[in-house]
Amino acid sequence: MKLYYGWVVVAAGALMGCVAIGTVFSLAVFLQPISEATGWSRTGISMAMTLDFITMGVGAFFWGAIMDRFGPRPVVLSGAVLLGLGVALASRAGSLLEFQLAYGLVVGAAAGAIFAPTIATVTGWFEKHRSLAVSLVSAGMGVAPMTISPFAAWLISTYDWRTAQMVIAVMAWVLIVPIALLVRRAPAVAGDGAAPGSVTPGDPGMSVGQALRSPQFIVLSLVFFCCCAAHSGPIFHTVSYAIACGLGPMAAVTIYSVEGLAGLGGRLLFGIAGDRFGARPALVAGLMVQALAAGSYYFTRQLGEFYAVAVVFGVAYGGVMPLYAVIAREYFPMRIMGTVFGAATMVSALGMALGPAVGGWIYDTFNGYGFLYIGSLGIGIGAAAIALAFPPLPSASRRQPQPA
Repeated sequence: MKLYYGWVVVAAGALMGCVAIGTVFSLAVFLQPISEATGWSRTGISMAMTLDFITMGVGAFFWGAIMDRFGPRPVVLSGAVLLGLGVALASRAGSLLEFQLAYGLVVGAAAGAIFAPTIATVTGWFEKHRSLAVSLVSAGMGVAPMTISPFAAWLISTYDWRTAQMVIAVMAWVLIVPIALLVRRAPAVAGDGAAPGSVTPGDPGMSVGQALRSPQFIVLSLVFFCCCAAHSGPIFHTVSYAIACGLGPMAAVTIYSVEGLAGLGGRLLFGIAGDRFGARPALVAGLMVQALAAGSYYFTRQLGEFYAVAVVFGVAYGGVMPLYAVIAREYFPMRIMGTVFGAATMVSALGMALGPAVGGWIYDTFNGYGFLYIGSLGIGIGAAAIALAFPPLPSASRRQPQPA
């Protein structure tokens, strides 16, 4: 049986995403060693992560536009080169500003070149199993904290932080550069060419400007933003919240690991559900579960309770994330998919960056995290409500070019 090449693109995207996203989030492992070795403040070092989120989001839009014009391979190959370069420069940084620029801007731009463009590319390779395919790519990214971060911790225990980061830089080059060469543009799909007549949802003649002003994109972006704003605060602050509830640091960290493992299962579960029941109904259901789980953290105090909520929360937030690309592909033609999904990712990154900052302000102001979880519940329910406003999908007859 001949292997459909789309699955090769899925495997390549999963591996590249694992290394790229894992490299970004490995900064948490380096935080203490870098601070102790250099005297730089933890706030200053952590700012590199904030820059990562912002740069990933903005970069996703620009990389997506480049992908639409030149194809995905030059984009992901550039990301692979920049990823190793950014970490290598960060490992040699002589000042905090140099480190922030290298890790926050160069590494963030590299991750933006891999995450959104790869997922957008995969949506073009599949019709029947699109949700599952995108979810598998996302699952590769989901295992990043459980692979690259432990590897980084082992390197730090053996070498100094600068050597450890240089090893990760070389690893990124060795792994991602050859894999990036396997990524190809999806074959032309019927209905993705130009069509005469007025522009309608899913019209192959739709321009980027028309797409970004469409109700479909506005709803997609608002839901994506609210979803990320709802779960980013709980993801970032729950370990600190668990410690404040009296749990030991190591036990608290395992809650984050449970969320990550549950997220892998959630990606597969919602990927299958999206193919069977439709991506939009699956998204609405997942958003409601995510909101209720985030709010449930307000009532948790014991380790077992944290684990139970973490499983549900992880399944939900991990499961819904790949569905945005699937929905975008249902509304917009493949030839502008990189730009459209990149723009949506840019909006979502703003929501992702909002949660940690607001959560920190809530704790400093109210001496506790209670309002963080109440706020996440409200924003999460709002995301589900907005998702109900998605316009109906265009009929097949409206998507196809009309005869001359």
